[in-house]
Amino acid sequence: MELRQLEHFVAVAEERHFTRAAERLAVSQSGLSASVRALEHELRTPLFSRTTRTVRLTEAGQALLVEAERTLAGARAARDAVDAVRGLLRGRLTLGVEQCVAGVSPARLLAAFRREHPHMEIRLRQEGTSSLLAGVAGGRLDLAFAAVSPPEWRGELVPLARERMVVLCAPGHHLAGGASVEWTGLRGESFIDFHPDWGPRRAADEAFAAAGVRRSVALEVNDVHSLLELVHEGLGVAVVPHHFSRKPEARGLAVVEFTGAHRPGYESVVVLPPARSLSPGAKALMGLVRQDASRREPVG
Repeated sequence: MELRQLEHFVAVAEERHFTRAAERLAVSQSGLSASVRALEHELRTPLFSRTTRTVRLTEAGQALLVEAERTLAGARAARDAVDAVRGLLRGRLTLGVEQCVAGVSPARLLAAFRREHPHMEIRLRQEGTSSLLAGVAGGRLDLAFAAVSPPEWRGELVPLARERMVVLCAPGHHLAGGASVEWTGLRGESFIDFHPDWGPRRAADEAFAAAGVRRSVALEVNDVHSLLELVHEGLGVAVVPHHFSRKPEARGLAVVEFTGAHRPGYESVVVLPPARSLSPGAKALMGLVRQDASRREPVG
């Protein structure tokens, strides 16, 4: 079993398509297919279920994917460590980020990283909290910027920001006339929110549960702009981190604070891997994160 074969296997598993995987790796499709078949022959089991339209992992393929990602991450870390000793920072930095995570600007951060380390390849994945945690734990991601993770997370968490949650509603909504609202005042409202795996949705769900208020999410989206547009049209209200209200697209919306003993909060963190040292690229990026944090004003 060769690293090259594992790279081919992982590419097909991620793309779910042999042609796209071959284009991504800049190899011929016939060579890629032959490499995967040789791996299946060596392991004596099919790794993919193939049809004319779809490529899916078999149970054996799913088991191999976890270990293949970990093996490839270890190999990259080994090469990067040797380059770092030679005074070179090369290789690949792969990070994940939640949408509009507070306390960090991934675009500015990566631009600064590229200026300092032009020979590093950067890979960015935008995913929800659960996917980010799985990616860091499995070695698919070097680190991630996410909402605060479950308490059972065994890796390190570096705090980025903590801010309050607020209610956003259209100017004509009945809540827009008040500066604050209690949880009981939200009963019966129609809510707009993100997919359950996104950090703001998880924070809102936990806050509603803690307050003992049931709610119905009528409109579910996967991006901030769609959420704000739907709120503008009066199709529901949204409970979001306070910094969402400062976005240009939120201009004109009413911002309603929570009142009472229970006031929800939203925390963002850097998720670092458990039981594995950071790659040289990840260490360099964390240095920039800490520099930025020392200059930044608190959020929310």
